[in-house]
Amino acid sequence: MRNLKVFIAYNGAAYHGFQRQDNAVTIQETVEKAIGKLLRIPAPVIYGCSRTDTGVHAREFCFNVHIDNRIPCEGFVKGMNTLLPDDIAVLSCEEVDDDFHARYCAKGKEYVYLINNKPQRDVFLQNLAFHYPYKLDIEAMNRAAKLLIGEHDFGGFCRAEGKARMKTTVRTIYDITVTESDGVCEVRISGNGFLYNMVRIVTGTLLYISEGRRTEKDILDALETGERALSGITLPPGGLYLNKVFY
Repeated sequence: MRNLKVFIAYNGAAYHGFQRQDNAVTIQETVEKAIGKLLRIPAPVIYGCSRTDTGVHAREFCFNVHIDNRIPCEGFVKGMNTLLPDDIAVLSCEEVDDDFHARYCAKGKEYVYLINNKPQRDVFLQNLAFHYPYKLDIEAMNRAAKLLIGEHDFGGFCRAEGKARMKTTVRTIYDITVTESDGVCEVRISGNGFLYNMVRIVTGTLLYISEGRRTEKDILDALETGERALSGITLPPGGLYLNKVFY
């Protein structure tokens, strides 16, 4: 039995997230069926590095799969890209030790949230960036972002039902940067792990900072008390990308 470590990219607009569901089309189900078809076996179970929500994208998503087949990794990549729909692509494949697990071996992740900051809607960014046509205070957003770097209790930056399922809401953020180029704002955040909707709430909080609807004190108080009302809006999923996975 071989253990394959596979990186894929996908546009999540047409999918109900990564994880398999009984009543909706997901990335996991689609990839598993393609592997089964390629190898002419029942669809195997793949183990993803993360759960992504409905409509969220990935530039670099890792999964591992155990197969009893001698197909070369190069052949696996080419064959999968022939069978998969146009919005999912296999980037690489390598054989790894049997104890490798895409989720449990990950040391951290980097997410990117894109904001279309042009006055008009951009039809080529529909479902790929959040349209916000008002001027952004990038400097203020970066100042506030620095308060979130380090180990903190991010319970105030998590969706309530997700918070209830967590053993702990303490996470470590390695870095957050906010940049703007050609009318597109990019919020880049990396850390050892993320809570349910955390990146979308953090970005929404920075947006509220730009508008003056939240202050740096509100962020510090949210970290201290875990009060969700002190942070910002949960932005839509279409602007969110799993950008990198660190092993």
